[in-house]
Amino acid sequence: MSDENKNLCDENHFRIFYLKQVQSATNFAYYKCGDSDAALDLVQDAFTKIWENCSKIDLTKVKTYLFTSINNLFLNRIKHQKVVLKYAKDAPNLDINNQSPEYLLEEEEFKQKLTNAIASLSEVQRQVFLLNRIEGKKYREIADLLDISQKTVEKRMSGALKILKAQIENL
Repeated sequence: MSDENKNLCDENHFRIFYLKQVQSATNFAYYKCGDSDAALDLVQDAFTKIWENCSKIDLTKVKTYLFTSINNLFLNRIKHQKVVLKYAKDAPNLDINNQSPEYLLEEEEFKQKLTNAIASLSEVQRQVFLLNRIEGKKYREIADLLDISQKTVEKRMSGALKILKAQIENL
């Protein structure tokens, strides 16, 4: 069946698209947010959005639509977290951990700033950084996984660490 005759609204075609793209979409979302549960939520939301708009999406652009949706959902989530944090600052805080509200707020702000700092890295730097620091992969393993040289991995990691260090010092 040619691509012109395929209809994304057909459950079988949608399922095939889903199975082809779910792993790379989940990886992309994970490297965006660094949280596997949040990544799965972003991916499911993006696929739901595609299904709901299946008749309006050009089949040749559906993969781009998927990744753009994940990115936009991620950015919207960050905006929402900023609103929640602002509300937490303005509202009375409950001391549930026997820690001062100021400490809890500062900790949450630092986590958010660190997340934003990681998100500000280029995609290739963030990918290498997360593979090394989150998944514990060695530079050689990363080089093999991404089909690049170990020197390239080292260069990307060095650039990522410089950016993160500069941003964290400014916190």
